[in-house]
Amino acid sequence: MVSILITTYNSANVLRTCLESVLQQDYSDWEIIIVDNASSDGTRAILQEFGQECAGEFESRLRVVYNETNRGFAAGQNQAIAQSHGDWLFSLNPDVILKPDFLSALLGAARSRRIGALCGKLLRWKPGASNERTTMIDSTGIYFLRNLRHLDRGSDQLDRGQYARREFVFGATGAAALYRRVMVEDISAGGQFFDEDFFAYREDADAAWRAQLMGWSCLYVPEAVAWHVRRVTPERFRQLPDEINRHSIRNRFLMRAKNISAGLYLRLLIPVTARDLLILGYCVLSNPGLLSGLSLLWSERRAIREKRKWIQSHRRVSDGELVRWFDNHPHSLPAD
Repeated sequence: MVSILITTYNSANVLRTCLESVLQQDYSDWEIIIVDNASSDGTRAILQEFGQECAGEFESRLRVVYNETNRGFAAGQNQAIAQSHGDWLFSLNPDVILKPDFLSALLGAARSRRIGALCGKLLRWKPGASNERTTMIDSTGIYFLRNLRHLDRGSDQLDRGQYARREFVFGATGAAALYRRVMVEDISAGGQFFDEDFFAYREDADAAWRAQLMGWSCLYVPEAVAWHVRRVTPERFRQLPDEINRHSIRNRFLMRAKNISAGLYLRLLIPVTARDLLILGYCVLSNPGLLSGLSLLWSERRAIREKRKWIQSHRRVSDGELVRWFDNHPHSLPAD
């Protein structure tokens, strides 16, 4: 069984289309668990209507949880995981449309037991445009640069078949990622698969890094196609709300504090330090308010230290094996 896990927050303009694409999947052994983070825009009305429509045939396979406050994406996904029963856990954003064979394509490729995650080819969805389902690539998996920036492979490129092979990649973007439950349980630190300290942004890269440390692979499957609304990109940094940038900057350092070893940090010291100085310089000179996110890291240092201790004591992969994933070009490994 696949447990489809959706966290919503003011998602009314895209949610209905997403849910319809789920019901159209040609893979039929699924359940849907939706966690709403106190939406105020009509999302809850759509969820109630969807529940009524599912009464009968799908009623037993749908659960909706309504939070009284916005607990964030990471906590919402963890709530859904706790209520799920599937051997596979599918993290799905409400701003994604799936092709009818998306799940079956991913599951058909999951042959090795060391494959802990799978991702498909995400293209850009532009709701309301004359051509909503574009051929612009959104993500074919995530990768890390040597300065510890993580990016989406192929982002903003036209799809010309350049990502047409199955490949092992560093990790899957959380917009549409299929995780093996055994892996989720294996790498969950303190009972959390997605670290709830992240609230939102970068939690998928953090989980991917943890999975790599513990020997789990992520497979990119180009036959699995979906469309995603991309709101946050590196190029839009200066146009994004401060709250988003504050989380993004803070989570960059939080992810590193937990996952990187001293040896790997030394190998990447020059590019990482250069990037850090660039970020801190921008904050100091242009927007000092963003630094408040970093102060939270200091106040949470004991909890972070405990998470780091657990992660590093459970790692199974050496720095020599891991360093290949930190490159200035999208790195992948052949699947065949």
